[in-house]
Amino acid sequence: MMASREASGGSTDIVGGAQAPPTMSRPASAVTTPRRTPRRWREIAVFVGPALVVFSAFVIVPVVLAGYVSFFTWDGGGDLGSFVGLDNYIKVLQDTVFIGAMKNNAFVVVMSLLLQGPVALAIALLMNRKLRFRAGFRAMIFVPYVLSEVVAGAMWRLIFDQRGILNSLMVQWGIFDTPQDAIGWLSSTTLAMWTVVFVLTWKYMGLAIILFLAGLQGVPEDLVEAAQIDGASWWQVQRRITIPLLGPTIRVWMFLSIIGSIQLFDMARLLTNNGAPFDTTFTMAMFVIDRAVTNRQYGYATAAAVVLFVISMAAALVFMRFVMRRDNETVGKGAV
Repeated sequence: MMASREASGGSTDIVGGAQAPPTMSRPASAVTTPRRTPRRWREIAVFVGPALVVFSAFVIVPVVLAGYVSFFTWDGGGDLGSFVGLDNYIKVLQDTVFIGAMKNNAFVVVMSLLLQGPVALAIALLMNRKLRFRAGFRAMIFVPYVLSEVVAGAMWRLIFDQRGILNSLMVQWGIFDTPQDAIGWLSSTTLAMWTVVFVLTWKYMGLAIILFLAGLQGVPEDLVEAAQIDGASWWQVQRRITIPLLGPTIRVWMFLSIIGSIQLFDMARLLTNNGAPFDTTFTMAMFVIDRAVTNRQYGYATAAAVVLFVISMAAALVFMRFVMRRDNETVGKGAV
């Protein structure tokens, strides 16, 4: 009898002549995840609903309407005009001015990454050391970023004007005889775009420095101290430990810089008076505003805006898929 019970898997605990009932183990398949109760769905709706409404009203709906309007020859009036299908998009992609604007935006993207990033990283590494008046230096570096684009653009336009402060100083120093003989920083087809890039670097490098300084606070000091004890120099510590650990912050800054450069409008518009000289500093956003406001070609301009949106979205998705993939996977695993 005992053998049969043991063979059947039952437990035989004889206490005072009574047999304890066999313990039943719950199968793994019976373990189920808790379902969201109606109360939980109400909580989600209360907290997420307003954000979804605002996002839909100010992002989704305008994008859908822009895509719809781009198929018409709308001039800004009450009538959308005639339906032209993809004709507006074909004209935009064949427009030499828009193609030149795309090249200018691509130039700004490349120069922003090549100039702002290394210079900002070098300054951040130097300012991360124990220096006197370090807080004051950080505030001074961040001032250009918080300065209004209108104020910064007007200031630099006065500096780089043909009769501006810079050329006047060069005349006083004997480099040129008269301001007319000086360099046309914003009127030269060769130097105008480089001047815009210089001002953009001055304006937005403070943001990169602040981001890098914030990222440097997360570098473990024990790793740095251990490397210094092993005889590593300051440069070796930065190259082998600090900069690799600063990788996620650098990639976030690169993402922000790329998207901002693609959508560049205000600073270039203020400096060059709508793409002068001869559209050599024209950007895609300036093209959209010019065709809509100046030429009243709202359907055509909306098609250009949709193209700009697609380019920005594609750049963001590609960057997040191939550059920030490891960072996103790490964040996802940490959330789990």
